[in-house]
Amino acid sequence: MSGTTDDILANECYTFALDLVREAGAIVKTGYEELTKTVNTKSGSWDLVTEYDSKVENLLITSITDKYPDHRFIAEETRADEVLTDTPTWIIDPIDGTNNFVHGIPFTAISVAFALKKQLQIGIVFNPIMNEMYTARLGQGAYLNGKKIAVSSAATLDESIYCHEVSLARREGIRDKHMKRVYKLAACCQGVRAFGCAALTLSYVARGSIDCYHIDDLYPWDVAAGALLITEAGGKIYKSNGAPYDIMDPNIVCAGTEQLCKELIEALNGADTFPLRLE
Repeated sequence: MSGTTDDILANECYTFALDLVREAGAIVKTGYEELTKTVNTKSGSWDLVTEYDSKVENLLITSITDKYPDHRFIAEETRADEVLTDTPTWIIDPIDGTNNFVHGIPFTAISVAFALKKQLQIGIVFNPIMNEMYTARLGQGAYLNGKKIAVSSAATLDESIYCHEVSLARREGIRDKHMKRVYKLAACCQGVRAFGCAALTLSYVARGSIDCYHIDDLYPWDVAAGALLITEAGGKIYKSNGAPYDIMDPNIVCAGTEQLCKELIEALNGADTFPLRLE
């Protein structure tokens, strides 16, 4: 890697962020092990937030700001309305899978990405409950606990495990769309899975455990770190309509192979024409 100013900054930020995410992971693990937690709702009864979401986000933002006062943030709990600019920007989900976290389900993660000039440079997804640290640097590959990972070679839906966040059907305005797509894909894949944590699901695609994944109606902090993991592990990621992936518009399809991505996009287009209507 060349020694440009941007490269030096990215290297320094990666080392700093890795230690910081481990520190944040200890907070998440402590909260996970508590029998009772203070839980509030945001947009609906399914949209949960805990004091640990705030603790983790505050730790990350405060620590990064102290070291890099000119950096910007796009973060779920406090900086959700920010936009991506050329300024160095951190994209943070303090606890992805808060519902799992609250219910004692171990599929939960801290997700931290870093962008320079609107290009993702760093992706870190850490599940402290299962001690899984997924990391990626632009042009340097993707890793799980320091061991290099790679996407699967599945090329057709028929041989693929497909993931979809079925719980999004809880939201009335998008219920039919998601159920039509699950209905369509369930009929042509080996199996359908839903983990309730987009950051981890993207990590599972990066390591080859899941062959393909589609999700709409999420946010940049849900997807950014995992998106870099996938491309650095050799995978493909697009917008759901087949356009290039956009950090700030994370309606996505992703897979280990180009062929599988294309087949998935075609299947989704077909699903949207179904007459299925659920009340």
